[in-house]
Amino acid sequence: MPNLKQVIDVLETLYPLRYAEEWDEPGLIVGDLNHEVNRIVFAADPTSAIVDKAVATGADLLVTHHPLFFRSVHEASGLGFRGDIVRRLYQHGCGLWVGHTNADAAYRGVGQAAADYFGLVGSQPLVPIEDTAAAHPVGLGRVGRLPEPITLQDFAQRVFDEVSDHGMVTALGIQMCGDPEALVRRIAILPGSGDSLFNEVRAIGADVYVTSDLRHHPVTDAIEQARYEARMRGQGIALGQGESGDGHVRPYFINTPHAAIESMWFNYALEDVPVAVERATGSRPEVEWFRDTTDPWTLSITSRQD
Repeated sequence: MPNLKQVIDVLETLYPLRYAEEWDEPGLIVGDLNHEVNRIVFAADPTSAIVDKAVATGADLLVTHHPLFFRSVHEASGLGFRGDIVRRLYQHGCGLWVGHTNADAAYRGVGQAAADYFGLVGSQPLVPIEDTAAAHPVGLGRVGRLPEPITLQDFAQRVFDEVSDHGMVTALGIQMCGDPEALVRRIAILPGSGDSLFNEVRAIGADVYVTSDLRHHPVTDAIEQARYEARMRGQGIALGQGESGDGHVRPYFINTPHAAIESMWFNYALEDVPVAVERATGSRPEVEWFRDTTDPWTLSITSRQD
């Protein structure tokens, strides 16, 4: 069987670290490079419960989307949970590799998985990355079209169903901002926190923007601007993305649970990683995806109790 270094080389070929955002530090976090890797497990977050499960099932490598060390951390001791996780991983011979924004941007990565499951055709990166070595377009998010226009409500239901069936079931569900009966077709997607890309979404004329962690004030401002521009276009004054006379509001918004939409990527990783490891090393590791809900919210109350 391959050692950890050989497996990491494969992972970082599929999900190159050079695709990561400047503030991000994905890659190998814990592990002995000489350790043999027979079993790889995937999960959205390296929580204590996920680490317990990885260790209990004999994993040699835990691959997560979210980092163990995200913000600046200056200790990994027994004073905090991160130190305890590092200790337990080393104690049981389990490495930890993180595919974060590098996996977001990669071919058959986080963005492409969401676009494919939502039924987009002709999708391209929302924020392209120039990489002459890549055989396919890469970059953050995706923008594409539905084969036929459908109502915003029907598309929101599709997003909920696909995220639940192929990602992660959460207590939050999804939220929608816009006219339920409006017809939509051009879709922009950025799995994970996405309100920093409102300008890019407006520039490409998306009917809907699907992302996560949307906040009150940015969305309120964005939808008010979209409604204003639509009203002005309807009066013959071209504003925003649309011709004079085009009174369609765009974009509308769909807010998804952060880890849930990103977890759809693991469907592709389960297919791609063992095949690539076998091609590179001659041995195919066992793989498993822990679909445990790692979303921190455990209850959503939306109506009064009589």
